[in-house]
Amino acid sequence: MNSYPKFFRSLLALAVLGSALALSGCDKAVESASIAPVEIDRSTSCELDGMLLADYPGPKAQIHYDGQAQPAFFCDTTELLNTLLAGEQVRAIRAVYVQDMAQADWDHPEGHWTDARSAFYVFGSKRHGSMGPTVGSFAKEADAQRFAADYGGKVFPFAAIQPDMVDLSGGAKQDNRM
Repeated sequence: MNSYPKFFRSLLALAVLGSALALSGCDKAVESASIAPVEIDRSTSCELDGMLLADYPGPKAQIHYDGQAQPAFFCDTTELLNTLLAGEQVRAIRAVYVQDMAQADWDHPEGHWTDARSAFYVFGSKRHGSMGPTVGSFAKEADAQRFAADYGGKVFPFAAIQPDMVDLSGGAKQDNRM
């Protein structure tokens, strides 16, 4: 005779199955957290326009797509944000990084990568990037506020950025005549 009633055996089986499912989700979280940003070099080019990132000022960005060995690089944070927020963006993303401009040299940024989804962004500053006016990226809100006080603009967390704020139509000077 079995010492456990059928109800308790079913409950135990359900608990074991639930634990297995929960642990399988942990693997993906650990994998995502372990994806390190890749440093740019003199030959690193922009995913959208082929520009060499090292040749231009301002913050750069990178997306690590699922199933893609190397990240897609962007010479400008506006291009990155447009790509992330575009309705047609359907590729699975493993990690996204922008440069923390409180740490990096604006004119020759290197390193100082931070998670793009937890970063703060300054729109409307006087500082320019590879495509003219750009969006400054910062790991800490206080640094973004300080930058906005020095160079103008308004601070937004990633979650507050809307697609129409990063529209790329018309190019750097919004010339729609072509």
